[in-house]
Amino acid sequence: METWTALTTLGDRERAEALGKALESLDPEPSGIGVIMLEDGSGNWEVGGYFADAPDEIALALLAAAHGAAEFTISHLPDEDWVAHVRRELAPVHAGRFLVDCGRGVETVPEDRILIRIESSMAFGTGHHGTTLGCLNALDSLVGNGAIIRNVADIGCGTAVLAMAAQLACGAEVLAADVDPVAIEVARANLAANGLEDCVALVEASGFDDAQLAGPFDLVLANILRDPLLGMAKDMARVLRGGGHAVLSGILIEQADDLVKHYGSAGFDLHMREDVGDWTTLTLARTSS
Repeated sequence: METWTALTTLGDRERAEALGKALESLDPEPSGIGVIMLEDGSGNWEVGGYFADAPDEIALALLAAAHGAAEFTISHLPDEDWVAHVRRELAPVHAGRFLVDCGRGVETVPEDRILIRIESSMAFGTGHHGTTLGCLNALDSLVGNGAIIRNVADIGCGTAVLAMAAQLACGAEVLAADVDPVAIEVARANLAANGLEDCVALVEASGFDDAQLAGPFDLVLANILRDPLLGMAKDMARVLRGGGHAVLSGILIEQADDLVKHYGSAGFDLHMREDVGDWTTLTLARTSS
């Protein structure tokens, strides 16, 4: 199947999300839309559309101008199964005791490793990105240091790689949530591929906006972005038991100190911090008071 892409950048999340929403009205309609923060520390966002037919260049130019974005770069991709291509190129990820297989096929698994298979690549979370890698390392450290982890929430679960890691490492009851219905379906496929469909519950929800996410939890994993993390600090404190932990990522290094200060005001102490590339993962401990 032929595929065209149309990509642009702009300077803030609100305008990027508005432009992503506006792409839905195009004719021909895009088959997929992505809005992501760039990893170069610029603070810019990339907005992209994927099309089965050549997109309307004039309509794209008008949308870019209306939203203050750079001119769209339109590319015609060769006929190829791009999901399969990505899987072939992604080497297994080693993070502490976790071994994440993204489709190449791991022939042998050392006895001290926990294998997680990611069968789908259309949602965030293969372990290659610095944020996911940092979260896996943080989880491994908590387990290795004897943290009590019986009930876990994974907010913004993407592929459910973190939810699966928590269940496999701790035998915990895990609830994985994502606002994106596509991510929920990807997560469901990955749970089935790992034989965990009966061990991890899925809910389509934004943040903690669902009764199932009322807690109390021993651990909350939230690999999302700075702004939503700031907005959910009070809810995070509410659903975590005293002495529980929150692992937060999707945070650029220069944003980390503000997050620590903000969560400190909500009743958290910094337990551990790891920087991977341009990104930071924070492990916070909920004070018992």
